[in-house]
Amino acid sequence: MAKRSGDGFLQCADGHVRWGLFGAAGVLFALGDGPEVEVLLQLRSAHAHEGGTWSCPGGAIDEGESTLDAALREAAEEVGAPPEPWSVVGEYVFAPASDWHYTTAVVRVPHRFGSTVNFETEDVRWCTPDRVAELPLHPGFAAAWPHLRTLLGPEGE
Repeated sequence: MAKRSGDGFLQCADGHVRWGLFGAAGVLFALGDGPEVEVLLQLRSAHAHEGGTWSCPGGAIDEGESTLDAALREAAEEVGAPPEPWSVVGEYVFAPASDWHYTTAVVRVPHRFGSTVNFETEDVRWCTPDRVAELPLHPGFAAAWPHLRTLLGPEGE
């Protein structure tokens, strides 16, 4: 695969090295309403940054690309394209440094989907919000999870 304009590690202002020269974006796919809501998580493979942790699919934003377009592109590359019709519920911006951010869109889908599409994904799993915190989470996703959970509405809290 050809290198994209956003691909690369950035030494951030807070001293941490993060993926995405223009920041990064991902999608937390949600299914259902009420107490039955579930979210799609991706187990990052050993070949990916922070491998062995669970997160939402996502990756680097290309120059000039919107965060939603980047998130959906990355999701399609890693777990497959979401089924239609889908709708954006909201988004959360995790900004641990002044020069880098990760935007997660919460997107409702009509039915389950997802598989291990490329080398970055070892497994996919649909789970309830209560089960998410039981998994070994990617540190950035773990920091964003409480905020993302509230975007799921009363059923996610």
